Amino acid sequence: MFGDWFKVKEVDEFADSIVADLVKRFPPSQVESPGKKAADKLRRTHDAIFGRIEIFGRAYRLNIYKKARLGNRVKWALAEAGYPSGFVDTLTIELLTVVTYASRARKQAVS
Repeated sequence: MFGDWFKVKEVDEFADSIVADLVKRFPPSQVESPGKKAADKLRRTHDAIFGRIEIFGRAYRLNIYKKARLGNRVKWALAEAGYPSGFVDTLTIELLTVVTYASRARKQAVS
């Protein structure tokens, strides 16, 4: 009846790769760094990561459980990596928003 509703292997792997990429590109120590260089680096990192998130949302069929799993896994991994809670919450909400819109665009393209 539920088919692959709870199969989350690809979601978990993707979440782990997103967090690893973020930690590599923009470590937690740089979040509070003032200056134009830090802001530019954050923008480039944001664009690269959210581009991957949009592609993932269009490529995979994500139900509400899988979206929640993705957001939860990313949120806790970022917190464990040492990012400030405000940064973690904002990034997680934005991630879920992008993946939701991307998956809706996938549904409309298929219809």
